[in-house]
Amino acid sequence: MVAVTPVDRLAPGDHACLTYSDTEERLDILAAFVAAARSRGDRVICYTDVADVDDLRAELLGRGGADGSAPTILPMERLWGGSVGPDAETMVELVEREVRAALRDGHNGLSVTIDMCWASRPQANAEQLLVFESEIGRLFEGGRLTAVCEYDRETFDPVTLGYAARVHPRTVTATVYHEDPVLRICRQHVPPGVRVAGELDYTRAEALSDALAEAVRLDRDIHLNLNQLGFIDAGAAAVILRTAAGLPDQRRMVVVCPEPIERTLMIAGAREVPSLRMLVRHGEQ
Repeated sequence: MVAVTPVDRLAPGDHACLTYSDTEERLDILAAFVAAARSRGDRVICYTDVADVDDLRAELLGRGGADGSAPTILPMERLWGGSVGPDAETMVELVEREVRAALRDGHNGLSVTIDMCWASRPQANAEQLLVFESEIGRLFEGGRLTAVCEYDRETFDPVTLGYAARVHPRTVTATVYHEDPVLRICRQHVPPGVRVAGELDYTRAEALSDALAEAVRLDRDIHLNLNQLGFIDAGAAAVILRTAAGLPDQRRMVVVCPEPIERTLMIAGAREVPSLRMLVRHGEQ
C-alpha cells in the first residue's frame, strides 16, 4: 500500500507521486518540498514541462523558501540529452549525473521535482513513461536522491494515474478538511495555514472552523488564503473574525483575498479585530 506523506516530511531517498488538479495546491506543495530539501542541505532542481521556467521561478519565490531564492529550474528538454524527444534511459542517466554533481559540490544529496507531462508529448512513445519510472527507482538506494513526480489529472487518463500511484512508494498531498463540488478547504504549507477555494457560506462554516482551529494549534501566525474564493457570506466571515479575535497577544491572522471577499469581511467587522491583517489582491488593507 502506498504511504501518504506530508510533503515536508519526506525523508532522503523517498520517491513520491503528486497527482493534482489544483495548480495553486501543486505550487504550494512544490514550495514546501523545496524548503524542506534545502533545510537538509540538498541541491534542488525543478524540471518543468508545461509551465514557463520564469513563471515557475516567480511562483516559487512568491511562496518563500529556505533562503528566499528560487531553486534551479530547468525545462524538461534538459534531460533529453540533445535528442529531439524524450528517451527514458538517457533521462535517468542525466538525473544520476546530477546526483553525483550535487555530492561533488558538497551537498548532502539531490532533491528534484519532475513534471511528468513530458510523457504526453507526441515525441514520447507509450513505453517511455514505464521505462523511466522503472529505471529511476535504482537511484534512490542510499538516500542521495529524493524526488516528487508530478502528474496533472487533466493530462493523464485514469489508467496512467493508477499506474503512477502504484509505482511510487509514497504519495504527497495536502491535508483536505472539506471537499464538495463547490468548496475545497485544505492545509497550506507555505506560508503555513489554510487555503479555501470555491464558495463558502454558513452551512460549511463548521468545516472552516475546524481547519482554522488546527492552524491555531500548529502555527504561530495563521495564514488564510482566500484568493480562489468566489463568495463568502456573513456567517462564514464571522468564523474568521472570531478565530482572529481569539488569538493570544503577539499572534495574528493574515488573510489574503480578492477585493469582493475583503468587502464582505469589512462589513462583518474586520476593522475591529486588531490581530487581523488583510492583504488584498491589487491592494492592501
